[in-house]
Amino acid sequence: MDEEENECECPPGLPAWLATFGDLMSLLMCFFVLLLSFSEMDAMKFRRLAGSLAQAFGVQAQINVNEIPKGTSIIAQEFSPGKPDPTPITEIYQRTQDITKMSLEVRDAEEYDIERGEPNVDDSAKDRLQKIIEGLVEQTRQDAAELASKLEEQIANGELEIETEGRQIIIRIREKGSFESGSARLAPDYYDVIDEIRAVLMLKPGRIQVQGHTDSVPISSSQFRSNWDLSAMRAASVASQLMRGGYLQPGRFEVSGFADVRPLAANDSAASRARNRRVEIVIRQGLQAELAPQDMELLQEEGDDIIRNLDIEPQYLFDLDPEEVF
Repeated sequence: MDEEENECECPPGLPAWLATFGDLMSLLMCFFVLLLSFSEMDAMKFRRLAGSLAQAFGVQAQINVNEIPKGTSIIAQEFSPGKPDPTPITEIYQRTQDITKMSLEVRDAEEYDIERGEPNVDDSAKDRLQKIIEGLVEQTRQDAAELASKLEEQIANGELEIETEGRQIIIRIREKGSFESGSARLAPDYYDVIDEIRAVLMLKPGRIQVQGHTDSVPISSSQFRSNWDLSAMRAASVASQLMRGGYLQPGRFEVSGFADVRPLAANDSAASRARNRRVEIVIRQGLQAELAPQDMELLQEEGDDIIRNLDIEPQYLFDLDPEEVF
């Protein structure tokens, strides 16, 4: 025993490297404690990280299955159920025992009078159509009021007049300085007036009729054979000025002259004759573009009653002639 103790040459105490290792571990612990004190915990990121680690290392949750496993059937894969949409039309089918014939479709009894074999026109449909037309006529009046506000200065100077008739807006260019006596050349002072009218017509839909009118005093010159020529040429001069610049499509225009056959007043005084000498720009908005086909069909069948209730002449409602509508 004494011999073994004498043979051991190990120095007493702990090894020297252990002190260095202990210092290193202390420093590492202090470092991580500082990192933890500086950091902020994000619970959502931690949960996502934990979930990703769980999936990465194969950790799975156990779910108790209490029902039979469900899957997609072959029928569901090959066939999809149709969406049941109700039809807006009431339909009645009459079926026959003859298998060589197809099923016969019969119209609803509410739509057709079985005894007379004629369609029944619902009064509510007529009232609805009449209200639609009244709304369109009121819209035309509002358009005319808006147009008058933009041409207020010219109207105040007596150069223009604006009025409505049904679905028509009439811009009346008075003779006050617009044309010289016996001439179809528009005065340059009226170019600015035509420019203002053009700017308004660009924003208003509808056909544009330019109509020339004269008084009852006949004219005969080397340039104009009669008042018909003079009225037509004055209307053409205004239309040409309106179409300058290409802002208005020429297809919207109709140019005509009426001489003295449509006077505004009796040609019995100088003031009345001056009132009759004019050029009218008529914006015909019509109804064809505003009404649905079934409403137009109803208006063609029952138009006399509807227009009579509105107290509006047919030519002031339609783009077509009255004979073509009724």
